[in-house]
Amino acid sequence: MNGAWIDYVLVFSLGALVGSGELVSHYRDAPGAAVWSWPALFYIGLNSLASIAALFIIRAFQWKFGITSGDVAVRWTQVGVAGTGALVLFRSSLFTVRVGDRDIPVGPSSFLQVFRDAADRAVDRVRARARSENVAQVMEGIDYPKAFEGLPPFCLALMQNVSDEDQKKMVHSIALLHDTTTDPAIKVRILGLHLMNVVGPAVLKAAVDSLRKQMEREAAPKTG
Repeated sequence: MNGAWIDYVLVFSLGALVGSGELVSHYRDAPGAAVWSWPALFYIGLNSLASIAALFIIRAFQWKFGITSGDVAVRWTQVGVAGTGALVLFRSSLFTVRVGDRDIPVGPSSFLQVFRDAADRAVDRVRARARSENVAQVMEGIDYPKAFEGLPPFCLALMQNVSDEDQKKMVHSIALLHDTTTDPAIKVRILGLHLMNVVGPAVLKAAVDSLRKQMEREAAPKTG
């Protein structure tokens, strides 16, 4: 097919964009750092290869998705479906496995999803290590009660486009944290993580640096 290689390049690119978009939506505190890691690149590559396979199957079986207005329309519809909906296309069941009281369909999408989930968890572990080190450094020496009172509203005031839904979720998470009996030294780091999820590490660091004098723990009195 003349120009078919262009279609496969486009489908590969669309699959990569879809995979990248999913990772960005999962790791909004530092989307760039999440995408540029080996597990993330594997995840993105898997999406791209699935899209290429989807286009190959679509072309092999000559699926036109009800388009009758011409070859050009059919071509771009096939490219769009393969590039953005590969998992939907593969969501067919070859057989069903009974696990406990549930019937689990097994098919191409199930096997593909296993690898996607494994790559997603690997990205999560990479980000977890970086987030732990980051929040420990930023929140070092900060008194939890003082931070609880002033840091969340200050972080939200710095931002201009945080949705009401994200604000409500953050406030709810912080309220639940405040009601626990966890050690304050640990709670202050968890508070930092909740804030980091919404405003990102750079804004959190800027906010803490700005308010550090007001939030620092008082030095323990020396004993003679």
